[in-house]
Amino acid sequence: MKKISHILALTLLAFTSPALFADEAAIKKALSEFMPGGQISSIKPAEINGLYEVTVGSNIFYASEDGKYLLQGQLFDAEAKKNITETKLGNARKLQLDKLGEQKMIIFKAPISKYMVSIFTDIDCGYCRKLHSEIDQYMAQGITVRYMFFPRAGKGSDSYKKAVSVWCAADKAKALTAAKKGESLDSKTCENPVDEHMALGEEFGMNGTPMIVTQKGNILPGYVPAQQLAKVLGSE
Repeated sequence: MKKISHILALTLLAFTSPALFADEAAIKKALSEFMPGGQISSIKPAEINGLYEVTVGSNIFYASEDGKYLLQGQLFDAEAKKNITETKLGNARKLQLDKLGEQKMIIFKAPISKYMVSIFTDIDCGYCRKLHSEIDQYMAQGITVRYMFFPRAGKGSDSYKKAVSVWCAADKAKALTAAKKGESLDSKTCENPVDEHMALGEEFGMNGTPMIVTQKGNILPGYVPAQQLAKVLGSE
């Protein structure tokens, strides 16, 4: 196989408009029409000549310079053995988490915090419960855990209602631990960020819980034991 300096694994989507575009403003207009409702935060030249890198929330697309084609996938630098897209996606995820804010998370802070992870959790998920049953082990490893909810059964489900009840409890952390143990909770409703959590999880490509997002924005799908997670975080 002939060696190339860059590899682009992508899905190709064609715009229906026949018009040609010559600048970034025109490309932004085309993308806005193609993805109505998408919040485009930046458009800039990509590493490959003739392509523009387009950031939409915590997703990255590539557009042709004439605005006719949109591509989604991973861009690699084979010489440097580096996934260019994933590095930038990590930064985009960090920005989205910062935008959500810790006031909309349930935090278990390590006494001596070395690392921090953000975890999308489902109260009724078995591996989510296993992870939380070991929360003291994570904190002992210096890992601060920031929880967000992702009830996989969807809005209005029992898991969703439990998440809302936990958020609306006087002591959110205590209520979450009780719910993870299968204890019954007082049913409560209040203004809550559960829908925002779910939307963000979907934007991050959620395909199961727990989903761990590291401080650098990298995603670790599924349960990871405390000691192993600390090693991963220490090597980032």
